[in-house]
Amino acid sequence: MNSKIVVMKPGELLGPLNQVEEMYAPQKFFLRGNFQFFEAGPRVSVVGSRNPSKEGYKNTVRLVENLVQNDVVFVSGLERGIDTIAHRTSISENGHTIAVLATPLNNCYPSENFELQQTIFKDHLAITQFPEGYPIQKKNFPIRNRAMALISHATIIVEAGETSGTIHQGWEALRLGRPLFIFKDLIENAKLSWPKKMANYGAVSISMSNIERVLEVLPING
Repeated sequence: MNSKIVVMKPGELLGPLNQVEEMYAPQKFFLRGNFQFFEAGPRVSVVGSRNPSKEGYKNTVRLVENLVQNDVVFVSGLERGIDTIAHRTSISENGHTIAVLATPLNNCYPSENFELQQTIFKDHLAITQFPEGYPIQKKNFPIRNRAMALISHATIIVEAGETSGTIHQGWEALRLGRPLFIFKDLIENAKLSWPKKMANYGAVSISMSNIERVLEVLPING
């Protein structure tokens, strides 16, 4: 198991930050795992509901399977639901995955993902901005989503309700000028207001039939 923890400033990890990126970037990141994965390919956040529908589950699996073939490194938050599906599918497809935690590295939330987190420590990469001993609080989660948007070249929202924490990351991606993709079914859902608002600010509608739109905006070498 890789027990080495590396501490890096955002500029050391990501390269020079622009003014908008610097405004809310954390002071430092704590990393544990295979650090080469950070530059193994373009980084894409795949995020969504903690209680996905069957369609949301299926779309997440198909999305990750498709993009693994194009050397995409998957970023997610180790939460229940879409996050866990994205991490596990990436691992099973011999892809690379990065978990951005809302806890210090010596904690695990949710607890049922303990074994998955250990696998990521050993064979993939985990990142957090929270030092050991930092309390697990509700505010950690939107702060974590902000960091996840920062380290990702693009974000894809697969499925999320009207009050989902995933919405925070969507707005952060747009604020940072990062490409944001939202599954078409969400934008067309009359019960949801946030997808249409994000589309008005530049979010792009996608489905499994035009997933290549994601690849078109990604840097070739991560």
